[in-house]
Amino acid sequence: MPVIRQDAAAVRTVSHDLPYSDELKRFMAQGWRPAPVSDGRALPGAAVTPARRAQLSARFPGERLVVPAGELKVRSNDCDHRFRPHSAYVWLTALTGEEQAGHVLVLEPSGPHGHEAVLHLRPRSPRTDGDAFYRDRRHGEFWVGPRPDLEEAEQLTGIRCVPLDRPAREISGRNADRDSELASVLAELRLVKDPWEVAQLEEAVRHTVSGFEDVVRALPRALEHPRGERWVEGVFNLRARAEGNGTGYETIAAAGAHACVLHWTRNDGPLDARELLLLDAGVETDTLYTSDITRTLPLSGRYSSVQRQVCELVLAAQEAGIAALRPGADFRDFHRAGMRVVAEGLTEWGILQSPDGERYRRYTLCSSGHMLGLDVHDCARARADAYLDGTLAEGQVLTVEPGLYFQPDDETLPAELRGIGVRIEDDLVITAEGARLLSGALPRTPDAVETWMGELLAA
Repeated sequence: MPVIRQDAAAVRTVSHDLPYSDELKRFMAQGWRPAPVSDGRALPGAAVTPARRAQLSARFPGERLVVPAGELKVRSNDCDHRFRPHSAYVWLTALTGEEQAGHVLVLEPSGPHGHEAVLHLRPRSPRTDGDAFYRDRRHGEFWVGPRPDLEEAEQLTGIRCVPLDRPAREISGRNADRDSELASVLAELRLVKDPWEVAQLEEAVRHTVSGFEDVVRALPRALEHPRGERWVEGVFNLRARAEGNGTGYETIAAAGAHACVLHWTRNDGPLDARELLLLDAGVETDTLYTSDITRTLPLSGRYSSVQRQVCELVLAAQEAGIAALRPGADFRDFHRAGMRVVAEGLTEWGILQSPDGERYRRYTLCSSGHMLGLDVHDCARARADAYLDGTLAEGQVLTVEPGLYFQPDDETLPAELRGIGVRIEDDLVITAEGARLLSGALPRTPDAVETWMGELLAA
């Protein structure tokens, strides 16, 4: 039987465009002045990319390395999702724009050990080529805006640029096993951040703090709206889009029992002043580095006694986790430290009979943190011995985010705890002495949160 496919290669139709007469085609090809896109200055971050490419080159002597930016993905019919280049491509080129869709970085073997970097880019649309300039909805500059020509791109990146004439899969010619190894090596090389990267993450944190402040100021309006969670999401996302590229991941604005859903992004519920709001959100900078911060806020401005009890246990777990961060420590040590505090606290409350074993995980299922950088869950393709089963190193940036999630239908809990979800998440950089808190401008203790909220709401 017939099947509908999202395959535009066989038949390409556009439902609402008008045909182009010969007269219009001739007129459209005339009267355009040169319009440079860049001012000749290198991109932010371009100065640090040669060292990164050299690191990668040293790992694959004599091999051709292909790192694609990625392709556009259809959202619906003829509308695409906004494009974000692959993080490895960004790390090696400093190119971040939406116009990078389809572009490819190739490291060509050069000499006995080194490589020459070559960018395969889509050239600017010639104004005499109607198909490329104004009839191509995906890449035509009349539709999506100008992009640098090849000479400008070389000035921006310091990399030799050539016209893109075939897709990444044809340029590559590599086998799947080697592609997997390349992905792992690229992730592992990104585990330790250089000072420039740490500065980008600090900028992301600053804007994220501003977004949280915006949300608190907007709570009175949000409480009145039948989809208050969406109002919160929109307020934060406005800050993210105004100050950076957008959000680093889908904002979690989870009120009441929705906070017990670990990745609640529907954000379609109302706010109730008697409940808590778990806000997990991060601004992504224009250089595509993201923050990742969570606070659990009392919608009334004041925690109830039971809400405060849960928040204080989660905070104690986070403090224990942060104290375990230092170069040479096992990556999982901070999680183990925090979970010991959680298990002991739940035992003291009478929820568990003993802190031993893994029964505590019913109430705090996920791990307590992850690497952070160009991706919110950064370096995920790194091999276990280099990351999850490895040791921490100075310059790594990660989150510490313990939580307690008491499901509303969990009969192992006393009624007053059911439906409460609390997470406290902060961003830290590993230093020689331990770790530095990047997100300390946001209050973490219940008393400090209440004071902070009161000042913002009174302003």
